[in-house]
Amino acid sequence: MHETTSSKPWAGRFNAPTDAFVEAFTASVDFDRRLYRYDIQGSIAHATMLARQGILTQAERDAIVTGLETVRARIDAGDFAWSIPLEDVHMNIESALTADIGDAGKKLHTGRSRNDQVATDVRLWLRDEIDTIRAEIRRLQQALLDLAEREAETVLPGFTHLQVAQPITFGHHMLAWLEMLDRDCDRFADCRRRMNVMPLGAAALAGTTYPIDRHYTAELLGFDRPAENSLDAVSDRDFAIEFTADAAILMMHLSRFSEELILWSSAQFGFVELSDSFCTGSSIMPQKKNPDVPELVRGKSGRIFGHLMGLLTLMKSQPLAYNKDNQEDKEPLFDTVDNLKGSLKVYADMMAHVTCNRERMREAAKQGFSTATDLADYLVRKGIPFRDAHEIVGKAVALGVREGRDLAELTLAELQPFSGAIGEDVFEVLTLEGSVAARDHIGGTAPAQVRVAIQRARERLSAEAGGDA
Repeated sequence: MHETTSSKPWAGRFNAPTDAFVEAFTASVDFDRRLYRYDIQGSIAHATMLARQGILTQAERDAIVTGLETVRARIDAGDFAWSIPLEDVHMNIESALTADIGDAGKKLHTGRSRNDQVATDVRLWLRDEIDTIRAEIRRLQQALLDLAEREAETVLPGFTHLQVAQPITFGHHMLAWLEMLDRDCDRFADCRRRMNVMPLGAAALAGTTYPIDRHYTAELLGFDRPAENSLDAVSDRDFAIEFTADAAILMMHLSRFSEELILWSSAQFGFVELSDSFCTGSSIMPQKKNPDVPELVRGKSGRIFGHLMGLLTLMKSQPLAYNKDNQEDKEPLFDTVDNLKGSLKVYADMMAHVTCNRERMREAAKQGFSTATDLADYLVRKGIPFRDAHEIVGKAVALGVREGRDLAELTLAELQPFSGAIGEDVFEVLTLEGSVAARDHIGGTAPAQVRVAIQRARERLSAEAGGDA
């Protein structure tokens, strides 16, 4: 069964109408309609350039711009009928424009193709989305800085292999996540810079015979420059792949952070309390408070990893230039953006309401002989080679394991048989507070260094915000 396709922009070449199922199967308007603002923005710039070059009259340009603004207002208001037979956002808008203003609307597509049009639309859209994402990263970082400042002196166990390693401060731990997010933010800025090149004017693949001014159009749309090669401009989606790779790295970081919050908020750890607003209960167990937000973010990381692999696979076998395969870039890209923004928003909101169980953290840090390295360093300062000090401390730890006591709980008489260099002052280094305070250098966990690092970070974020303004 077939339906007519008289409204197709390419119908002149064909003698038979498009199969109804094929028409629905190949249409993209159900998902690419979200690009409508950017499609209209690009079309207004294109029409303005065409008029400047004498390809359109000024009256035609004015009619096109007024008509496009009317279409945009209708879509904004939800008063626009999207048509699957018109295939995509571009032809839906152009058809509505032509219906409103007549033949001038038919001239809008002069000197361009849907190939360079969609590549431009996606870049315009993604450029704005990156700005929003970077702002959300910075908001999350502000929440982490506030939390780190409140807990600059709070001691908790640092882990390697999920085994107690050395005592650290909670503020220092939060600043580790801040640094990872800094790199994530920088990656998106780099992606935006490489992406900010305009495909428009490349037309289908070879450029156009009309005397267009691509530099002027790029200026109107805020691009750094027009793309150098028309084939590359319409056919590659490496900017989308790069963005999704950056998103995957960020989600990997949030997934790791989620794992810690899930562990720390459990009864077995009890280090932190998540606000009730970010947790849910059980339908059968009334005592449950489930950390659903970090669990879901941890799960969404796999979804975005999958989108990255999907986009890489989409592009890997395509010959130049444009192929219909590229229609499949939008849904994974849109989904990546939506889920990344959602994850960042909920994290920034959630971290602003985290509370710490300081006593529980301190008790946990006293377990596992977390000050063993401090005892070794103490012996080194007494003139004992580090390898010998390491062995001495290992024997002292073995005694503690047998006795069920931490190093700080052993008496001087119990410690001195391991080395005559151990004196009364040893207990100064075996306290948790003494251990963290001793690491008083840039990048160290000492509360003094945490506060200085927080101040540096605040100044850096403030300077960036001022630069953006």
